[in-house]
Amino acid sequence: FCAAMRRRRCLIPADGFYEWKAVGGRKQPFFVRLKSGAPMAFAGLWECWTGPNGEELETATIVTTDANRRLVPIHSRMPAIVAPEAFDLWLDCTHVDAKTAAALIAPAPDNLLEAYEVSTAVNRTANDNPKLVEPVTAAAELAPPKPLARLKRAKAKKDRGQGALF
Repeated sequence: FCAAMRRRRCLIPADGFYEWKAVGGRKQPFFVRLKSGAPMAFAGLWECWTGPNGEELETATIVTTDANRRLVPIHSRMPAIVAPEAFDLWLDCTHVDAKTAAALIAPAPDNLLEAYEVSTAVNRTANDNPKLVEPVTAAAELAPPKPLARLKRAKAKKDRGQGALF
């Protein structure tokens, strides 16, 4: 990421993000957002590279940092959130060197964010619903459990050596 940090910094807008806390033998999802409810921007890096078939791929990544004191009970890291007044500093790769820009990669102030439990329905990519960000007490379970027979069939599929996205 060294070259991208020097020349290809970007901002990734978001309303919030999910993080999972290990609770016993399971993971409980949390939704994290600004207390104000306003959108935020994560520090990002982008890259263009050539894939195995010669195709050009543009990719991006969210820069993470240590979690702040508010989030460390949930997870050890968090996205680096860039304050609006620092957008130009982060994005100006011509006049702002990587070392200076890296100073923006820090945990968010403890009082900036709120986090609350949400439904485990967020664990299923087929679910795309505004209720996924509602507190668990208000969110209805959106995904009924899979029937056992269906699970057994899914496990019985033969691996043909080809990767799958789903």
